[in-house]
Amino acid sequence: MQTNFKAKQLKSPRIAEVDKILRKCVHCGFCTATCPTYVLLGDERDSPRGRIYLIKEMFERGRKAGPTVQHHVDRCLSCLSCMTTCPSGVDYMHLVDHARAHIEETGRRSFVDRTIRSMLAATVPYPERFRLALRGARLARPFAGLFKRLGLPQVAAMIELAPAGLTMPSGSYSGPGTAATKGERRKRVILLAGCAQQVLRPEINDATIRLLARRGVDVEVAPGAGCCGALVHHMGREAAAIAMAKRNVDAWTRLIDKSGPVDAVVVNTSGCGTTVKDYGHMLKHESKYAERAAKLAALTRDVTEFLGTYEMGPPKRWSSLRVAYHSACSMQHGQRIIEDPRKLLRNAGFTVMEIPEGHICCGSAGTYNILQPAISGDLRERKVANIRSVRPDVVATGNIGCISQLAIGMDIPIAHTVELLDWAYGGPVPRGLEALSRHVKDVPEPKPLVAVT
Repeated sequence: MQTNFKAKQLKSPRIAEVDKILRKCVHCGFCTATCPTYVLLGDERDSPRGRIYLIKEMFERGRKAGPTVQHHVDRCLSCLSCMTTCPSGVDYMHLVDHARAHIEETGRRSFVDRTIRSMLAATVPYPERFRLALRGARLARPFAGLFKRLGLPQVAAMIELAPAGLTMPSGSYSGPGTAATKGERRKRVILLAGCAQQVLRPEINDATIRLLARRGVDVEVAPGAGCCGALVHHMGREAAAIAMAKRNVDAWTRLIDKSGPVDAVVVNTSGCGTTVKDYGHMLKHESKYAERAAKLAALTRDVTEFLGTYEMGPPKRWSSLRVAYHSACSMQHGQRIIEDPRKLLRNAGFTVMEIPEGHICCGSAGTYNILQPAISGDLRERKVANIRSVRPDVVATGNIGCISQLAIGMDIPIAHTVELLDWAYGGPVPRGLEALSRHVKDVPEPKPLVAVT
């Protein structure tokens, strides 16, 4: 793609990078076939190619973000399916990041939109605040329909996504510390405990720690580490995202300086993993952080990616369950991890089912299901219909956002991949799968051989 930036504009690191990305696009349109919003809406401006033209015009002309570019960039899920499809290697992820930051800095939003975005940024990345917000959402559940009638679908979506019931999900994960293996120590890792996940489904961290400890891996959660920054980053709040990334880099560096090198930074939420693996890029202009961030990003592994390097051995339980594996966009497109989760599930005794249109997003996409509830709802219905078509017993995925999104209105239980693996290798029944426990049997210990004389 030909660009027409002036020399003065190209002195800006942001514009220089935007120019470099734009020049790779050859207008082929392959991305339109796999873009969820274009597939649903059929509007060229809601395709990656269309958004690229809008972003190009905005930056080339040095304009503030107008309502058209803001509207169509806001509709982008950042699912990155276009990057998997693109034959030219266009770095759409970082292009749309720059666009969002510019929109946040120069665009105009309604009072309601600004308020909801500020509320999300101030609560979801902070577990204690998020717990309080969920309690409030549960109390407001009877009024969800009213908010829709008042023209506030985003508020209704927040309420509907909050877990039902009067009590929070249970789990023993309780914060920073070390979970040491009782067997022979083979490796040592740092675990990113996450923010929303440790509130919505803390059992995922429990299962991760148990599963790794059985494999001889010491697991440490660093004091001071927190949200990866993905949530605010995708809302264009670049400074806040960089501050969160710096905090994690500092926390992990302190732990390594105190206790020695680690073999990996393990992440069990694929959306967070995509962001942490990008820390080297996010902090490349921060002189005190660039080198450390790049090293930690290179050490980062999704939990299934890390376990894929191990000989897990035979499972302790035999299963006849049919598992529909939903590969989160951040897993298959962001991190390009395809086979590891499926292979681990098969080796653990599960029958893995492929979901039709598996490359299409479920509509979660961080806070997208709150900020764009109509499109998100359509994508969820499409995904659930495809899941039902293969008639699974359970759905597995590696992202808490997908779990929360698909649980709404779906009568098939859903669990994190690592919870199913932990169950197969000796852990407890994952929450919501109790009715399926009769299909999972303990493997009897082999009887000792008796010498025949």
